[in-house]
Amino acid sequence: MVVSKTELFDEALQEKANLFKALAHPARLQILQFLAEAKTCISWDISEELPLSRTTVNKHLKELKDAGLIRGHVEGVKMNYCLDGEKVKEMKNLLTSFLEEIQLPDDFACQ
Repeated sequence: MVVSKTELFDEALQEKANLFKALAHPARLQILQFLAEAKTCISWDISEELPLSRTTVNKHLKELKDAGLIRGHVEGVKMNYCLDGEKVKEMKNLLTSFLEEIQLPDDFACQ
């Protein structure tokens, strides 16, 4: 039986990696910033706000949606996108706790 290498790690670490992966591209970060600044769900074409093609933006939106960071639903002929506030808070807590777990002492120096 073939096992994915990610399955060798515990579920909590896999969940963190999937969320962090969603943040691993500047376009996705900009989309999240844009939606946060909008403070509402938007139904216009987000690709108009980014220096990328509509197809590329849609791929990034899918990554964010798959990670649960945004929600999208059809409204008429357009897609309506919103941040998922609870998932964003969860991600913030996961990232904060992860960074606290690996925090080095102030006097740490790599030789």
